[in-house]
Amino acid sequence: MAVVRWQDWDRQGLEHCVCLQTSDGISIEGVVAGTRLGLYGGHYSVRTDAVFRTREVRVDYLNGPSLHVEADESGNWYDRIGNRTLDILQGCFDVDIGITPATNTLPIKRLCLREGESRGITVAYVPLPDQVDGAFLPEPAEQRYTCLVSGRRYKYEGLFRAFTAELEIDESGLVLDYPETFRRLAKSTS
Repeated sequence: MAVVRWQDWDRQGLEHCVCLQTSDGISIEGVVAGTRLGLYGGHYSVRTDAVFRTREVRVDYLNGPSLHVEADESGNWYDRIGNRTLDILQGCFDVDIGITPATNTLPIKRLCLREGESRGITVAYVPLPDQVDGAFLPEPAEQRYTCLVSGRRYKYEGLFRAFTAELEIDESGLVLDYPETFRRLAKSTS
């Protein structure tokens, strides 16, 4: 189990995250008091299967929208709140929750990239509360990961928003600092 905390880049927001990896997969849960694109508070949880495909996502913004979605091993998504299939996310095996760097762990682990290898993926992107317009559901987003140093450093490209960052990860696969966005506070594991 890894317990980590991040601040937003301007040191105004804070996140507390617990990541547990077992033979059944990863579960990540966190609480965020954020300031990017407005003030917000939120709670999220993500569960994967043994090969790190996202299977369940919950996000609740305080005094705001909530979502609960599930995916199967084939990348078919279902909205548990609206009781409907989310065909637009078909084939997405990863989730990217905009309020946390924790979800970068999931494609890094699932893709198992060798040094110098790169792969483009489509993820189920969960927007920040100020970006929610209408129903609060994930939307597909194109991304690319490149392994720069095996097991230590990756290049992340958010192709859907023309954003690039080099991400260094710890032994649990969690991001240390996410340039211009999040800074890791003192590390604690148990």
